[in-house]
Amino acid sequence: MRSKSRNPLTRIWRKLGPGLVTGASDDDPSGIATYSQAGAAFGTQLLWTPLLTYPLMVAVQEMCARIGMVTGHGLMGVIRQHYSPWVVRLVLIVSLPSILLNIGANIAGMGAVGAMLVPSVPPFLFSIAFTALLLYATVVWSYRRIAKVMKWLCLILFCYVLIPLMIDTDWWVALRNTFIPTLSSDKAFLMALVGILGTTISPYLFFWQASMEVEERLQRGLVVDRKVIGDMETDVRSGMLLSNVVFYFIVLTCGTVLHGVGMTSIETVDQAAEALRPLVGNMAHALFAFGVIGTGFLAIPVLGGALSYMMAEVFDWPEGLDKKFHEAPGFYITLIVALVIGLFILFSGITPFQALLWTAVLYGVTAPVLIALILRICNDRRIMGDYTNSRRQNIVAVITLVVMTAAAMALLLFGV
Repeated sequence: MRSKSRNPLTRIWRKLGPGLVTGASDDDPSGIATYSQAGAAFGTQLLWTPLLTYPLMVAVQEMCARIGMVTGHGLMGVIRQHYSPWVVRLVLIVSLPSILLNIGANIAGMGAVGAMLVPSVPPFLFSIAFTALLLYATVVWSYRRIAKVMKWLCLILFCYVLIPLMIDTDWWVALRNTFIPTLSSDKAFLMALVGILGTTISPYLFFWQASMEVEERLQRGLVVDRKVIGDMETDVRSGMLLSNVVFYFIVLTCGTVLHGVGMTSIETVDQAAEALRPLVGNMAHALFAFGVIGTGFLAIPVLGGALSYMMAEVFDWPEGLDKKFHEAPGFYITLIVALVIGLFILFSGITPFQALLWTAVLYGVTAPVLIALILRICNDRRIMGDYTNSRRQNIVAVITLVVMTAAAMALLLFGV
């Protein structure tokens, strides 16, 4: 039995788990690229968006976590059990391409940043090495070890919180743009807004969150009650808070540094980091670069794992990161194939930064379909029993659905 610590911070840290990892993995290289471009293009005008996305993220991820915890099945497993096959096919159609593209974009982005730090090594060699290391860790390590490493990797995100404190930041302008929203019908602005919404409220996180709660329930032998649900909600809120704080500071950094000198467009993820070097010094530049690599190590297993859980639940395969390869071959083969496909995107001619940005936009367009389905599941007493949505949860979830749908429609109608 785990001993209780007298240190309140230690007790809080021990309570944090899937929600913290989910929130931190949301700030993957795709997110960093999207936030960097938003800051470079529009300065600090979009600093109000983290205040919008935080409650929306909490609402969706809490519903997904509750589905996994109450039913004992991942999100795709619940959909397969309670809905017709065409719904399952629709979910796969809207989810698989964006997840694979995101994996590839993140691998390429990590390779580009690695080559920036060590110019003598080509980017594709870094990408191959990172992919091999990730495959070894996720296939060979136990779930508990993977979860522990992921949890500590979350701390690397504080690199981005430090950078604005190292540069000449106009905090008055930043605070004004934080609390007074700026809106525009300009195509670039709509692309940035939908990209931000898509990269913060990402469909792959829905599947990962639900499946990780199932893993936690099995590993810890949890019996679901109001206290367990309350601990899960604290975990989710903490993870989403970390995600949005980091998001805020990346926009602030690039909005202050890059936009401030007229650099309003960045085309590669390493360019975003490299552009900071002459302006803020090697330390801030290195922090930004290491953050890209660290978040890639955190996010790619989440992306590949989400896809593996989805396919295992569709075909009723044995699943779980706590199982050995021979115990769940379909689960791990899916993970391996997903990362190999992602690696081959390197040779498609799509630049890493283009893929990262378009992945975020694609998520923004497809997320409303999944949010509507999750909302329906969480209001179905046959599935959720006594743990259906409260009125407050339904209100915030519906607002999330409306905001995501409106942003996507605005982009399709006025931005294309």
